[in-house]
Amino acid sequence: MWRGDGETVEIQVLGPLSAEVNGASIVPTAGKPRQILALLALYPGRVMPVPTLMEEIWGTKLPESALTTLQTYILQLRRRLGTAMGPGAPGTAKDVLATRHGGYLLQIPQESVDVHTYEALAAAGQNAFDEGDDERAADLLRKALDLWQGPALVDVRVGPILEIEVLRLAESRLVTTERRIDVDLRLGRHTELLAELTELMARNPQHEGLHSQAMVALYRSGRQATALDVYRRLRARLIGELGVEPSQQLQRLHQAMLRVDPALDVVAGPRRSSTFDLYAA
Repeated sequence: MWRGDGETVEIQVLGPLSAEVNGASIVPTAGKPRQILALLALYPGRVMPVPTLMEEIWGTKLPESALTTLQTYILQLRRRLGTAMGPGAPGTAKDVLATRHGGYLLQIPQESVDVHTYEALAAAGQNAFDEGDDERAADLLRKALDLWQGPALVDVRVGPILEIEVLRLAESRLVTTERRIDVDLRLGRHTELLAELTELMARNPQHEGLHSQAMVALYRSGRQATALDVYRRLRARLIGELGVEPSQQLQRLHQAMLRVDPALDVVAGPRRSSTFDLYAA
């Protein structure tokens, strides 16, 4: 949330689109203006070129009235901004949703948009992880993930530009989740992770990293047979659907479990980048 120049701005893209100024929603009901607002919100303070906005809305088949229609959508957004800001605002809607040469931008700080807070927390959590500060890393990564209220922009029709952003954010969320699970495993929270990992494997049935984490969590919880079964089922799926064997890292993890390698019982030890890399060497 941002408070400045008498205005309070809060925008959420990590879930349903939400944008409030002074507590009043400025999210339009029409689909195309929602796309414009979402795209501008992802890049606060940065000029979004008119051709990019047009491509997001119409793809490669632009109507003859594309520029005029885009300007109408911008006007509609400014009207909603102006209503939320009120007559006594120190600035105008044009100051917030500004026109620049060749495009438009939202003149708000990055911290007013949840995705940028998420990315800052995730980066800080990664740094703490690399430094071996597991408690701090777990706290930061959990705070980052708590900002998610569902899939990014779940209620916005996405064009080619927003589609890339949604895919990027989904991958970032999964990577951050993996890292947080790695930290929890290093902190000995293996039993608490089992339900979450079961769900994540069901949603990502070919993801080797999540399966390796589940194997370690099960093994450390005294369920060696189940851990080995996770590997067996993943291997069958990879061979049957992709025609490939599991990676060398995962095969080494499997062999370590078969021989009851004591290294698997070590919760806090040499700092590796992830559980999946435990047998990468």
